[in-house]
Amino acid sequence: MSGKTVNSAILLLVLGNAMALASDVFIKLLEPDTPIFQFVFLRSLLTLACLMPFLGALDTRQPFQGLGLYLLRGHIHLMGVACMVVSLTTLPLATANAIFYAAPVLVMVLSVVFFRGRLAGLDAFAVISGFTGIIVILQPVTINWMALSALGTALSLALNALLVKKLPSRHGTVHKLLFNYLAALPAAGALAWWEGAAWQSGMLVSAMGSAVLILGYNLTVLLAYHRVEASRVTSAEYTGLIWAILFGWVLFGEQPDGWFLMGSALIVGPLTLIGLRQRRSYRAAITNADS
Repeated sequence: MSGKTVNSAILLLVLGNAMALASDVFIKLLEPDTPIFQFVFLRSLLTLACLMPFLGALDTRQPFQGLGLYLLRGHIHLMGVACMVVSLTTLPLATANAIFYAAPVLVMVLSVVFFRGRLAGLDAFAVISGFTGIIVILQPVTINWMALSALGTALSLALNALLVKKLPSRHGTVHKLLFNYLAALPAAGALAWWEGAAWQSGMLVSAMGSAVLILGYNLTVLLAYHRVEASRVTSAEYTGLIWAILFGWVLFGEQPDGWFLMGSALIVGPLTLIGLRQRRSYRAAITNADS
């Protein structure tokens, strides 16, 4: 595998994370009194509309295989997006995203709880360091429902990351995305109706921008990991935190303090080391196979 291929995959991930942060910016621009579930329902609906041109990629032989898992993931995703809206509209952009990066740490913990995985060495250190980083960023005296909402988003990302491995392998990415949003749409509509807020057409631009950019992120990730082994480039995902700091500073005048920088390093640093370790293991396996 050439260095150019790896570099192009890294570039795709850097671009994709910039798109994901731009999606967050659209959410952060919402008015403080925006009806949360109305926005979530509208974004889900618009995301489905964007996916319609790709219906030909659906698996028509067994389209409903794993329906229970799709329903579970869809509703976890729904609550995660709702928590994301709360956290992004109330916390600094970089702070919210730093907490979102606790998701890989939670994946490790949940793997132990539900799949009898084991934590040792660097993995155990990453978990301890990650949770310490969250405490450093939030500081116990400032933990409130906004911070808990950001943690809720991280938890939803972690749960969905674990559940995606259980989805039918025959289903492609478009199929999984479509069924994920279809499964969540009825509940999103019901929650928007229960919310009882008057229709706010002003959120249409934010919902469309967020939906298109998140799909763009999913596409770049798909292309990047299709080109190379994930362990070789996954550390590029953490450039999202750099984009969060940059966007927060330029667009919202946010300036991260020392606590934020220290906490972010505690979260992302060990995860980056794990990515580098996986890359070395991959290279060693390739060398042994060629020898």
